[in-house]
Amino acid sequence: MMIKSDNGSAGKPLHAGHRSRLRQRYLENGEGSMAEYEMLELLLTYTRTQKDVKPEAKRLLHRFGSIQNILDADIDILMEVEGIGIQSALLVKLVKDLGTIYLRQKHVKRKKVSSPADIIDYLRASIGSNSNEQFLVLYLNTLNEIVAEEVVGDGIVNRLTVYPRRIFENALKHKASALILVHNHPAGSLTPSAYDLDLTAKMRETGAGLGIAIHDHLIVTKHSVLSFYDRGLL
Repeated sequence: MMIKSDNGSAGKPLHAGHRSRLRQRYLENGEGSMAEYEMLELLLTYTRTQKDVKPEAKRLLHRFGSIQNILDADIDILMEVEGIGIQSALLVKLVKDLGTIYLRQKHVKRKKVSSPADIIDYLRASIGSNSNEQFLVLYLNTLNEIVAEEVVGDGIVNRLTVYPRRIFENALKHKASALILVHNHPAGSLTPSAYDLDLTAKMRETGAGLGIAIHDHLIVTKHSVLSFYDRGLL
């Protein structure tokens, strides 16, 4: 496949030919033929059409250390890197969010869950790297298939308020027979707090009265997961 230029050759900046070769290489051979900074460089060309963006790509990798950390970074933090404006930062976050949707649609929706390992990659991508605490509920049918998911609580770095009544109202709406509770610990600790343990006990008690089981409560960080069920806490 050959790329046709949108512009004439006259007056082209020197980096225009480099961009064309970069795109051609990606079209022909995919990401395996490119360094990580080149992948970032190619992405940034779609927001910086008249400038060599290789320096910005290398600055991003130098600042954050990995593609994962770049995608996980907040927009305002990305914009602290020299040359990265709002359009480039938004594009990076859009790539991350599209990837999360992809993982959800491919691996989560209507997926039969038998253990945390079945969904952990998605959970790490969706909330494990968030800078604030977030509480997510996965609603399962009688076949243990995920029929819905909802964020039912957002908080600050180390504090979160969750309302069990809202969760069970949603469970009845989705005709769920079981729930998996998930929340992240931005600081990276997998140790359940007293609030985590108390909430889990209340959820289990309330669910029993409604015929809705709590299959697990997972604490997720960017790199790890703790299962209340596996630890005997549920």
